[in-house]
Amino acid sequence: MSPAWTALIVVAGYLLGAVPFALLAGRVLKGIDLREHGSGNLGATNALRVLGKPAGVTVLLLDAAKGGLPVVLAPALLPAAPPWLPVALAAAAILGHVFPIYLRFKGGKGVATSAGAFLALHPAAFGCAVAVFAISLAVSRIVSLSSLSAAAALPLAAILLDGWPVASGLQAPRTGLLVAIGVLVFVRHRANIGRLLAGQEPRLGQKKAEQAEPPPDDPSGDPSGEDLEQTASVDLEPGAADDGLEGDVVAD
Repeated sequence: MSPAWTALIVVAGYLLGAVPFALLAGRVLKGIDLREHGSGNLGATNALRVLGKPAGVTVLLLDAAKGGLPVVLAPALLPAAPPWLPVALAAAAILGHVFPIYLRFKGGKGVATSAGAFLALHPAAFGCAVAVFAISLAVSRIVSLSSLSAAAALPLAAILLDGWPVASGLQAPRTGLLVAIGVLVFVRHRANIGRLLAGQEPRLGQKKAEQAEPPPDDPSGDPSGEDLEQTASVDLEPGAADDGLEGDVVAD
């Protein structure tokens, strides 16, 4: 296979990965832009919270499929393709989801698409990561923490299962991608990590906390209510016109 055809296939993998299924689901089902609701993230978790369980599961499967199907189909349909093409297609799909050309390169966090790609690339390591995700979610009920735990566990599981000689030799491109995407997942979860450290990250099924009421007025600040009337009456000289009082109050 010529380098030009290989490059075109990788670009096609990116364009498929860039399809924003969460955004499309929000517009089709509720006529909304999912970026303006919930967490604002174009992913399955936000689709689940805003659009409901069926829509969330559908978005999850579609996002995973656009990461996994190209990896599975490429070797089957293109036997002459270079051995590194599945890894390149996985990377292209994940980058497409995170940096979609259709949305000015502002996409989701890439967890579901990465999951689909890595299920196809290394099923055993993916199974270990899923187990870590499930245990973390059962204990913490925090999706972001569970996603971060799985992202950290995936490359470690791959290296342990393959053995370092294989992971750093024959499978070096795959191992490198696992590590790189794990780092990318952490970078894309910066805000979540900040909330986790502050103890403010919402748990699964937890509603958003109501916005805190503003603090009471500073006693040393501008007077209001009866104090304003008293201040106005003190400042006015006896016999001052009513218009002057109204002017002072309106100016405040």
